[in-house]
Amino acid sequence: MDYKDVNRLIEEGEGFEIEFKRKVSTQEKIARALIAFANTKGGHILFGVDDDGSIVGVESEKSEADLIYEAGTKLCLPEIRPDIDIVPFNGKDVIVATVQESSDKPHYFMGDSNGHPNGAGTRVYIRVHDKTVMASKEVVKILRDERPDSPPMRIEIGDNEKRLFRYLDANERITAKEFSNLVNISEHRASRILVSLVRAGVVRIHTLERTDFFTLAYDVLK
Repeated sequence: MDYKDVNRLIEEGEGFEIEFKRKVSTQEKIARALIAFANTKGGHILFGVDDDGSIVGVESEKSEADLIYEAGTKLCLPEIRPDIDIVPFNGKDVIVATVQESSDKPHYFMGDSNGHPNGAGTRVYIRVHDKTVMASKEVVKILRDERPDSPPMRIEIGDNEKRLFRYLDANERITAKEFSNLVNISEHRASRILVSLVRAGVVRIHTLERTDFFTLAYDVLK
């Protein structure tokens, strides 16, 4: 990673695989960002770059690089070891943490629960557009099933699945709770069916900041 690489990332701007951070803040915030990238498609976190792409630099590149590394190894499970580059840029130093998409998904946040009802050690984060968001239980299951050692997927299309397809053909989207009400099954079972269909490529999951919804991956009724 050199000046040209950093300049290219800044020109591209924040997005799905790029995040700017003005400074190295708390290890908890850093760990959540590392987890989100590792659980999704990987990416780059640039420290010392403001939201508008202006270079502010970091104060102590060595100690702050150590904080980033510690966040990945102490607050992430499995631990995440980003590639860390310190790049001189217009008289200031920018730290670039490069995170690869992980084959050990999902990675969990092991920091302070901050009063969250699920507590510490149970949270998973993913990247959605240009934001880090908490993953739903359905997304966590899908991440787990993406591991190379996961068993092959087999599904059966029964009455519940057929009613789901007809509903999506008419209404375009559905949540797990709506599906459970539609076919009168538990939300847990509805979630399991939806996750299986996502894995099979029949249904797509769409993550928002507060909830997930599902759509058909293609016209299964034809």
